[in-house]
Amino acid sequence: LTEYFLEHYLIDRNRVYINGYSGGGETLSLVLDKRPDLYTAALMCSSKWDGGYDTITNAEVPVYFVIGDSDEYYGAEPFRQAYREIRERYEEKHLSESEISELVRLDVKPASYFKAGGVSNQHGGGGALFSRDQNVMGWLFGEHPKQNPLDSTES
Repeated sequence: LTEYFLEHYLIDRNRVYINGYSGGGETLSLVLDKRPDLYTAALMCSSKWDGGYDTITNAEVPVYFVIGDSDEYYGAEPFRQAYREIRERYEEKHLSESEISELVRLDVKPASYFKAGGVSNQHGGGGALFSRDQNVMGWLFGEHPKQNPLDSTES
């Protein structure tokens, strides 16, 4: 679908973002494993990484992971693991800490984040809150994620 849009519409290829939530995040990771060259940055919300790591780290597509610390469906550990895997590959490529922090972010939201947003379910509630979170969306839609650093809870 992305290839079709890029071929048939006037789209700035430097501003093609991919976002996936829950099962859509799992699909996002598989898409990035096949065609990371199509995307400027990726936002994964409340999900888990099912794709490989080498393709995305070779392409150096920035990825932002955001999830609730007590996500009822996935839990935060799958994102923590994916974050560690991606970081390790960048470290093996001898990227600096600042370069790595521009390419992969882990944002694990505490229960207080959801309570303040008026939701009790972290998995489903994240959908309402993350899309209005200026830090999350600002990272994705900033001039470029590499130019919009974020103070993450675990980056």
